[in-house]
Amino acid sequence: MNLSDLYHSALDGAFLSIDEGMLLFNESPLAELMYVADELRKKQVPHQKVTWQIDRNVNTTNVCIANCKFCNFYRIPGHPEAYITDIDTYKRKIEETFRWGGDQLLLQGGHHPALGLSFYTSLFSQLKDLYPSLKLHTLGPPEVAHICKLEKMSHRDVLMALKKAGMDSLPGAGAEILVDRVRRLISKGKCSAQEWLDIMREAHKLNITTSATMMFGHVETVRERFEHLDKLRQVQAEKPEGAKGFLAYIPWTFQDVDTMLAKIRGIHNLTTPEEYIRMIAISRIMLPNIKNIQASWLTVGKQTAQLCLHAGANDFGSIMLEENVVSAAGAPHRFTARGIQEAIREAGFEPQLRNQQYEWRKIPESMEEQTIDY
Repeated sequence: MNLSDLYHSALDGAFLSIDEGMLLFNESPLAELMYVADELRKKQVPHQKVTWQIDRNVNTTNVCIANCKFCNFYRIPGHPEAYITDIDTYKRKIEETFRWGGDQLLLQGGHHPALGLSFYTSLFSQLKDLYPSLKLHTLGPPEVAHICKLEKMSHRDVLMALKKAGMDSLPGAGAEILVDRVRRLISKGKCSAQEWLDIMREAHKLNITTSATMMFGHVETVRERFEHLDKLRQVQAEKPEGAKGFLAYIPWTFQDVDTMLAKIRGIHNLTTPEEYIRMIAISRIMLPNIKNIQASWLTVGKQTAQLCLHAGANDFGSIMLEENVVSAAGAPHRFTARGIQEAIREAGFEPQLRNQQYEWRKIPESMEEQTIDY
């Protein structure tokens, strides 16, 4: 293996092996790696637009028994701060979201031991009845696995019921690193790597649009990151013809403030801006069958995310009118609709508002600018 041959293979859209990808990650000059990834981006997304979204992350509940070592958001059952969001709160937040230009809720919560399938199908149906135009980007494979366990139902049957009730798309939440050694150390209460992947396979068979993620910079090895990428592209390669499958891939860095991983095991996020840019570039190179690569400005900040737009990323994600989980572990960055567009223009691209299906939207004429106060 030499770098020049690997660059040519990557530019041809080949599936590089784990060892080949690791060689590029470890040995390539950053400028060369960014160039190859940027050329691939131009082939897959040939316009000079960078997409972005307006949605809101609303938590169904903060009660969770998964006991992830990186999460400060959850509360155990019976905790005085435990809650289940009520319908009046949803209505207020949805109406604010529409006023601020959003079209979607990202609905996630915890592994609540008392909330089964009927809770979610009833909630989704009620929200759709109240707001027919609202899009629901809901749950994630670990929450689906939790529901399946509670109900003793198959992945397919649970996903079919959720889709019928109003699920428009399935986020790639809870992937962390799709290697069970890592999952046992940081998220033992969540589904296995295999179950996460199997749920996504089933979603693709049902033509439910999904995304994929990676949270890195904690206990994983570099090889385990590449094993994660290899598994994702394999699932994407298996999707039925005509299914969208993984529409986007979003890698972000572990946020360590006050987490159990930091306090008990001394694990801190030491990811540098260069390493994050390398991971974005490698993601574009290793995932030639996933069209959209998103830079996580929430965890790495504006300047690093802007550089990622020249290293294979073509999407800036959502301004997230509300976000409580990653922020609880220290992610400090925020954007308004105006701010995210300015950041994209500063990086040399044209901002383009989109929806979850990566269809372009016009900015609503009557949209109000959100005031950031959290």
